[in-house]
Amino acid sequence: MKRFLETGNFSITEGAIIAGCRFFAGYPITPATELAEAMSLRLPQMGGVYLQAEDECAAMHMCIGASLGGMKTMTATSGPGFILYADPFGWALGCETPVVVVNSGRVGPVSGITGAPGQGEFYLTRYPTQGGNFETITLAPNSAQEAMSMVVEAFYLSERLRMPVIVLADQLITDGFEDITVPETEDEIKEMGFRIWPRTFHKGPDFYPTTDALDIPPVQMGQNTGALCSDWTPTEEGYDIEEVEAHHKHAYRLIYKVRNNRNLFNHLYEKRHMDDDPDLVVVSYGSPSRVVNTAVDKARSMGLKVGALRLINLWPFPDEHFATKTKYLVVELNWDGQLVREVQRAASKDSRVHFMGTCGDLPTIPDLLESFEKLLKNQPLKRKGWVVEEW
Repeated sequence: MKRFLETGNFSITEGAIIAGCRFFAGYPITPATELAEAMSLRLPQMGGVYLQAEDECAAMHMCIGASLGGMKTMTATSGPGFILYADPFGWALGCETPVVVVNSGRVGPVSGITGAPGQGEFYLTRYPTQGGNFETITLAPNSAQEAMSMVVEAFYLSERLRMPVIVLADQLITDGFEDITVPETEDEIKEMGFRIWPRTFHKGPDFYPTTDALDIPPVQMGQNTGALCSDWTPTEEGYDIEEVEAHHKHAYRLIYKVRNNRNLFNHLYEKRHMDDDPDLVVVSYGSPSRVVNTAVDKARSMGLKVGALRLINLWPFPDEHFATKTKYLVVELNWDGQLVREVQRAASKDSRVHFMGTCGDLPTIPDLLESFEKLLKNQPLKRKGWVVEEW
């Protein structure tokens, strides 16, 4: 093992290399530019290819093309660029093409502030393209080290499920310097728990059977496979067709290959002080979860019965965590509240769901503790000037 004091962008790059990524296309955008720079250095060393595209839409299309050619591929951007992925992302979903997409969130809307973190793409990672009739998988790390492992995991899931997988980070994770451990051997990769899935290819000329089964290799162009690939509704042979019955089968596969194989990623969460049915559960993901965990530990030392739930796999949303009747406080890096809407939907009847949002800055431990105490005393929350939104 080697240890580094480095950024999350460095960690993500090394994770991608470990997972077998050999093609990266992207367009410069803070705070993901350094990731592209790192890939431009590392990929040629590994016999891979780096391309700077003319824009984000082109970058995603290039990754899809390289994946159809048999390479493991990745692209990275921030919120304003993630919007431009919409059309090619749908293409990758419909054609069942493995690609890993990293989104480093910054405060919005639109360009916002390039150097401040945000969590404004929660719902966008669930509905990143038009048309519906699909599922997405989104993994949200809360540290530079975990960003490496989640990128490796994203490649694993992308290959087994034949689809693009999103790693949703934020500016604090990708730009922040932390202690990072990088494995150097196969044994060390296994010791760190990384799951690697090799790229194989579907020989064709048929497309995919109408099944939710795992491990059907993706279509690969070339190599005399005779394979077909299109973003239109396909027949089982891969030809375009305008028949609703064919689309029923296609949509079933896109949705249920994910829903019926959730055991692959449902273990990706963290619970803290949850063994005694706490009176308040604080829900978060990404960078805010680190402050939340510290605040919950402090609350416990003060005798407050508070627990913490950190979501790592965000989509499909893990409703099962919210079956217990209790009070929930959802903490996010935005003022509009996005994750909180899903918690409201999933929470058991008569549960009370509250929200605390900050914009561009992490919540403070004193603010969190004050909110915990108010909710435990059944007192109302309210926004604090221009700093914290609460309800």
